[in-house]
Amino acid sequence: MVTGAGSGIGRDVTRGLVDAGYRVALAGRREEALRETLDGRDGLVVPTDVTDADAVRTLFARVREELGRVDLLFNNAGTFGRPAPIEDVAFEDWQTIVATNLTGAFVCAQEAFRAMKEQRPRGGRIVNNGSISAHVPRPNAVGYTATKHAVTGLTRQLALEGRAYDIACGQIDIGNAATELTAAIERGALQADGSTRPEPTMDPRSVTDAVLYMAGLPLDTNVLFLTVMATGMPYVGRG
Repeated sequence: MVTGAGSGIGRDVTRGLVDAGYRVALAGRREEALRETLDGRDGLVVPTDVTDADAVRTLFARVREELGRVDLLFNNAGTFGRPAPIEDVAFEDWQTIVATNLTGAFVCAQEAFRAMKEQRPRGGRIVNNGSISAHVPRPNAVGYTATKHAVTGLTRQLALEGRAYDIACGQIDIGNAATELTAAIERGALQADGSTRPEPTMDPRSVTDAVLYMAGLPLDTNVLFLTVMATGMPYVGRG
């Protein structure tokens, strides 16, 4: 299962999984975008807003009914929000970012846990999309930074509690994959010193390859954290 499968990293990873032989359920808010992701491939399209806990429960019930099992969850749905200094961030925007990036990831992981514990053979794998912002912030991104740091805590907790049930949980932290969501970074991104500079990007296929590697491991092996980023991006030494 891939959340946020209608665009960006989610779209590329979905296509990579299907092409590698996985039966994939695609979750996202826009049905048309999910079908565009498949681009003629086979997959189960389930329009879902991850901020709606009832919708997430319905999603997992349908996946279990139609596909039989949940072996992999790529917990990818997220939003950056409107960039703004912390004093100018609207409370409604903060709530939306938290609901999508953190609460949505939690609810999806919770339902995946329930499925993976009950199915036979039991177990499975959860891969959370953390982002470079799970380590270091960008200017004017308090909601995104805070929630991605929190996803790291969620990953650790899932990895701990999953041990007893053959559930592995890891996190992939992605830096500047070239998608429509990072086009502005290529044109120029605000830096910690107040300057604006273009940043290098990388082919999103590199992210897909990393997720496929994590997904293909036996359940007695886990990559807890993996960072994949454009080599020249200002991450090491940021600020």
